[in-house]
Amino acid sequence: MQEWANQLCENRQFGSKMTDSKYFTTTKKGEIFELKAELNSDKKEKKKEAVKKVIASMTVGKDVSALFPDVVNCMQTDNLELKKLVYLYLMNYAKSQPDMAIMAVNTFVKDCEDPNPLIRALAVRTMGCIRVDKITEYLCEPLRKCLKDEDPYVRKTAAVCVAKLHDINAQLVEDQGFLDTLKDLISDSNPMVVANAVAALSEIAESHPNSNLLDLNPQTINKLLTALNECTEWGQIFILDCLANYTPRDDRESQSICERVTPRLSHANSAVVLSAVKVLMKFMEMLPKDLDYYGTLLKKLAPPLVTLLSAEPELQYVALRNINLIVQRRPEILKHEMKVFFVKYNDPIYVKLEKLDIMIRLASQANIAQVLAELKEYATEVDVDFVRKAVRAIGRCAIKVEQSAERCVSTLLDLIQTKVNYVVQEAIVVIKDIFRKYPNKYESVIATLCENLDSLDEPEARAAMIWIVGEYAERIDNADELLESFLEGFHDESTQVQLQLLTAIVKLFLKKPTETQELVQQVLSLATQDSDNPDLRDRGYIYWRLLSTDPVAAKEVVLAEKPLISEETDLIEPTLLEELICHIGTLASVYHKPPSAFVEGSRGVQHKRLPGSAGSGESVESPDTGSAAGVSDAPPAVIPSQGDLLGDLLNLDLAPPATTTGPPPPTSSGMQMGAMDLLGGGLDSLLGGDLGGSPAMGAGFGAPPAGMPASFNAPVSGGLDDLFDLGGGVGMPSGAYSPPKSIWLPAMKAKGLEISGTFARRAGVVQMEMTLTNKAMSVMTDFAIQFNRNSFGLAPAGPLQVLTPVSPNQSIEVALPLNTVGPVMKMEPLNNLQVAVKNNIDVFYFSCQYPISMLFVEDGKMERQVFLATWKDIPNDNESQFQIKDCHLSSDAASSKLQGSNIFTIAKRTVDGQDMLYQSTKLTNGIWVLAELRVQAGNPNYTVSLKCRAPEVAQCVFQSYEAVLKN
Repeated sequence: MQEWANQLCENRQFGSKMTDSKYFTTTKKGEIFELKAELNSDKKEKKKEAVKKVIASMTVGKDVSALFPDVVNCMQTDNLELKKLVYLYLMNYAKSQPDMAIMAVNTFVKDCEDPNPLIRALAVRTMGCIRVDKITEYLCEPLRKCLKDEDPYVRKTAAVCVAKLHDINAQLVEDQGFLDTLKDLISDSNPMVVANAVAALSEIAESHPNSNLLDLNPQTINKLLTALNECTEWGQIFILDCLANYTPRDDRESQSICERVTPRLSHANSAVVLSAVKVLMKFMEMLPKDLDYYGTLLKKLAPPLVTLLSAEPELQYVALRNINLIVQRRPEILKHEMKVFFVKYNDPIYVKLEKLDIMIRLASQANIAQVLAELKEYATEVDVDFVRKAVRAIGRCAIKVEQSAERCVSTLLDLIQTKVNYVVQEAIVVIKDIFRKYPNKYESVIATLCENLDSLDEPEARAAMIWIVGEYAERIDNADELLESFLEGFHDESTQVQLQLLTAIVKLFLKKPTETQELVQQVLSLATQDSDNPDLRDRGYIYWRLLSTDPVAAKEVVLAEKPLISEETDLIEPTLLEELICHIGTLASVYHKPPSAFVEGSRGVQHKRLPGSAGSGESVESPDTGSAAGVSDAPPAVIPSQGDLLGDLLNLDLAPPATTTGPPPPTSSGMQMGAMDLLGGGLDSLLGGDLGGSPAMGAGFGAPPAGMPASFNAPVSGGLDDLFDLGGGVGMPSGAYSPPKSIWLPAMKAKGLEISGTFARRAGVVQMEMTLTNKAMSVMTDFAIQFNRNSFGLAPAGPLQVLTPVSPNQSIEVALPLNTVGPVMKMEPLNNLQVAVKNNIDVFYFSCQYPISMLFVEDGKMERQVFLATWKDIPNDNESQFQIKDCHLSSDAASSKLQGSNIFTIAKRTVDGQDMLYQSTKLTNGIWVLAELRVQAGNPNYTVSLKCRAPEVAQCVFQSYEAVLKN
C-alpha cells in the first residue's frame, strides 16, 4: 500500500504540469467506459495514467472490478511502476474474481524469472497476498525457485510468502516440502533471510503448536546469534522471540547466550530492548545465584528499563506494565531505582497509577521514608482516583514494611484531619487492614475514627467502620449506640454493609450480652424475616441457631482468632507470572493475562513456562497421524464449582422435596459434615420449630427424585455391537475393579450403627454395597438414605431396601443401585460423597470417596480417527502426566485389565522397545478422557498421560488407573 501511495506522490514525468490530484477528479462521461478505452490504448504513457486513475478510484471506495481483464492485460510491461500498480489492483480484486485471476498466473511465472531481482521479489510478494485457493497450486513452482534465488532480497521475500501460503493451504505447503526449505534458510548467509525464515516458521508454529517446526539446537542457536548482530531491528525481534522459546542444556550455555544477547539492551528500539529483557529473564533462571555473572547481569538490566521511562506516555505505560511483572519476579533488579517511579505532575493518570503500583512493590525498610513522603504529597493532589490510590498505597506500605507501620498510621491520621470526604473514607478502609495485620497495637486511633462516622457514605468505608466497631466493641463505650444508628436504615444499605452489620452486632452481643439483647434480636429479625437477600438470610439463620442452642460454640465461631492478612494480596499467581514473563514485550504483558484469555480463533496458544520451574517436564509424545474428519462430540458440561455445603445440608430434611420456584440457596465456602455438630439437635430440630423451617422427617425419605427415568435400574448393554466389536478385540468387560470394603461410619459415632461399604459397577449399573452392623442394645428399623449434591450427580435409584429389623450384634448386606441424575455440585476432592442415613434411632452423617472408575461407561471406546482429532484439539495445557510405580504387568495384560473397567485401548505401537497404548474412556456425564500409557519391558514404572477438556478429573482418573492395575 505504502509503495503505490509513494508512486502517486512522486513528481509527474514527461513534462505535464498537473499534479496527481487529477486522478481523483470525476469525468462527466461514463467513467468506466473511458478508463477501459485508455487501458487498451497503444500508448504506454496513456496506459500508465489510466491504471493510476483506476487505483485512485479503488482507493476512494469505487467498484472498478469490471476493469479486471483490461488491467491484467497491462501486466505485460517492463515498467516497474506500472507493474506495481497492476499487482496492487490484482491483490484487491483477485478474491472477488478468482476465475479471472488465473489469467495472471503466467505473468507471475514469467516475472519470477525476470533478470531484475526487484521484479522477482514483487511477483513472489504479490503471489503470497492473493488468497485464492484455485491458483495457489500454480504458484508453487515459482515460489520454489525464489526460495533458492541467488539474490537475498528475493529469498527473504519468498520466506514470508511460505507463511502466507501456509495460512491459505497448509497441506499444500507441507506436501511441496517448503517447510524443509524454510528450515534450510535458517543457515543462510544473509542475516535478513535468516530473520524472515525464523519469523515465517514461528508464525506457522503458532498455528500448529505440536508441529515442532523450530527444532532449536545449539548449532541453530549459534547461527541465529550470529545473524542477530547484522539484521534490521524487526529482524532482531523475530530472532530474540525465537531464542526465548529455547531451553539451554546447562548454565554454561545459558550464560553464553546471555552474553551475546546483552548488547541488544542498548538498542534504540524499545521493542528490541523488551525482547532482549525477555530472553535474559528466562535464561537467568538457569544461572546459579552465587555466580559473579548473575550479579553483573542484574546490574545491566536496570539502565535500559529506566531509559524506557523517558519515552512518550504510551510507551512509558507499556514499559511500566512489563516492569511490574519483572519487579514481581526479580525486585532486586530495580531496588535502587525508586526515584524514577516518582510521579511527575504532567504524567497521564494511567502512568501515575502504574508508577504507584511499582513504588509499593519496591518499598523496603531502606527507602520507606522517601516513599511515604511522596505518597503523603500525592494524597493532596486534585485527581480523586489518584488520591484514593495514594491513600491505599500508604496502607499497603504499613502492611508490607512492619517498621514503617507507626509512621503510616500517623500519616493516615493527618490525612483524616483534612476532613476531605473521600480521603477520610479511603483512610478508614486501609486502617481496618492495618488492625488485621497488627492486632492490639494501634487501637488508640479508634476514637478519632468514630468522630468521622457521620461523613461516611461509601459502602466499603461504612462496612470497614462497622467491622472496627464490632471487633473492638469492648473498648468503645457507646458501641451499641453507634451500631444502632446504622440499623435505622438497614434496608437501604448495600449487602456488604448489611452483612458486616449483622456480624458486628452478634460480636457485640457475645461481648456484652445483657445490654444488647434487644439489638441482636432486632438485627436477626431484619435479616431473616424482612430481607429477600439469601446470603443475608442464611447468615442470620445460622447466627440465630448458634446463639439459641450453644452460645459457647457461637463464641468460638464468631470471636475466633483471625489469621493475619498477608503482605501483598495483589501479586500475580506464580504460574501465571512465569507465563507472562515468557511473553514480555507482547500484549499479554500489558493486559497481565495469558494469550489464551484474549486470542480468539482457531490458532492454538502454547502455554510457556520458565526453565527449571515447569510443571510436569516435557509433554508426552502424542499420536501423530493425518488429521481426522471433524469430531462431532460436543464438549461436556462443566462441573459447577463447590459451594457452601451448609445450604445443602439444610435441604437434607429427608421429607418429600417441596416444589419451589425460587433460586437455590447461595453457596460460598466448603464446610465439612463434621461441622454440623455446632448446630446441635440434628437436622430435624434445625429445620423445625422457631426458625420456620420445613417439617421434620417425613415418610417419603429416600424416595427417588422426581423426573427419574423408570427404566433406570435396567442394566446398560451394548448388545450385538459389543459382542462383534472385533476390530479392537474387545468383548464384554470381564468385570470392573471394585475396592475392598472399608468402615465409613464407626459405631461409636452413630449410636451403635456401623456401616462399612464399597462401590461396584455391575452390568452397567453403579451400586453402593454396604454392610450394616447393629452394635447397640436395641433393634434398628426404618432405614433410609439420602446423598448431598456431588460432582457427578450420584443419587439413590430407589429406597434403601432393609426388609427385616436388624437385631443387636446382627449384620446385614445391602446393595443400593445408584443413578447419576441427581443435583450436581463440584466437591473437594472431586469424588467425595456426603451421605445421611436415618433409622428409628437418629440421623447419622458420613462422607466417603467413590472410585471414579465406577462412572466409566461401556460405550467409551472412540474411533481411531476421532481419537486422533480429539487429542490434537484438546489444548496441551490440559495434559497431565503421572507415574504408576511397582507395576509388573505386560502391556497386553494391562490393556486387558483396564478394559474390564471400561478403559478401552484404541491403538498400540512400539517405539524403541517401549509399548505405547492409546486409550479412551467416557464418564457418565459425557466427559471423555484420552490417555497414553507407556510400558517399558522390564521397567516396573509406567507413565500415563491424560488429556481431557475438564482437566480437574485427571487426578481421579489416574488414581483409578493405579487401583485397577495394582489390584
